[in-house]
Amino acid sequence: MRDLHDVILSPIVTEKATAAQADRNVFTFLVRKDANKAEIAGAVQAAWDVVVEEVRTTRYRIKGRRAFMGRFNRRPTAGQRTEVKKAMVRLAEGDRIELYEVG
Repeated sequence: MRDLHDVILSPIVTEKATAAQADRNVFTFLVRKDANKAEIAGAVQAAWDVVVEEVRTTRYRIKGRRAFMGRFNRRPTAGQRTEVKKAMVRLAEGDRIELYEVG
């Protein structure tokens, strides 16, 4: 099994992810593209000493995009959205992960 820092890249802190933490005890992480659910669960359990009940994953593939760059440059520039993998981890009742302080 890989090191936990190789599996979990960063937590995702958005309004939707924060609401899921409060309502359903689900935490969202950005993980490596080749990580499987067992590795993700093991990394979360090892890092925060919690019990993982369920892991759901989703992949966002590479997608082309066009954007106008700068205030005076009205020329569109082409690029790509990077490919990422998200993992939504549901913890056992009573377990918490303190990712950030509120207030």
